[in-house]
Amino acid sequence: MSEPPDDLLRAVEATVFAAEDPLSAEQIAAHLGDADRQGIREALAQLQEDYAGRGIALVERGRRWHFETAGDLAHLLRTTREQSRRLSRAATEVLAIVAYHEPVSRAEIESIRGVQTAKGTLDVLLEAGWIKVAGRREVPGRPVIYATTPEFLDHFGLSSRRDLPGIEELRATGMLDPVDEAFEALTSSGGEPGEAGESDDEAAG
Repeated sequence: MSEPPDDLLRAVEATVFAAEDPLSAEQIAAHLGDADRQGIREALAQLQEDYAGRGIALVERGRRWHFETAGDLAHLLRTTREQSRRLSRAATEVLAIVAYHEPVSRAEIESIRGVQTAKGTLDVLLEAGWIKVAGRREVPGRPVIYATTPEFLDHFGLSSRRDLPGIEELRATGMLDPVDEAFEALTSSGGEPGEAGESDDEAAG
């Protein structure tokens, strides 16, 4: 990889540092007057390398770049007041389905889960900023479809959806029982749905 010019490197660094939200390479290029996008990507890669091992890091989440505190130092900056966000079983299942199957409609979520999905379950995930409305399916009725957000990737420390753990990886870490097929049904396209007719409330019960 060729090394980007110092002036471009500094301009990219300043742009990302000053931005209120994460920026894509295309947005950075537009901000700098449609600068060479390949040069922008090379500058981002160089900056990421330069900041490796320091107190802050340049990270990419969902093809957008931003600076954040180094992961091993986050505990130094935590305040005593933390906001906890506990998801219900239904919300956890819906989030997993959206992450592994996106974009997906509510009817498709219900087909995979095998139970009706309350609107409130989707509202919780929308309010958390972890899923978003990604348009409408071009079929009769044009149902709304959902997808995950960069905030979802950031919260769970993922660079992209390709980093989502697979079934075998979860089993290897002990997070999934070797004989538990429920999660596999939610995260694989060939999963068998559960019994139809239940609601989120009934399933929780």
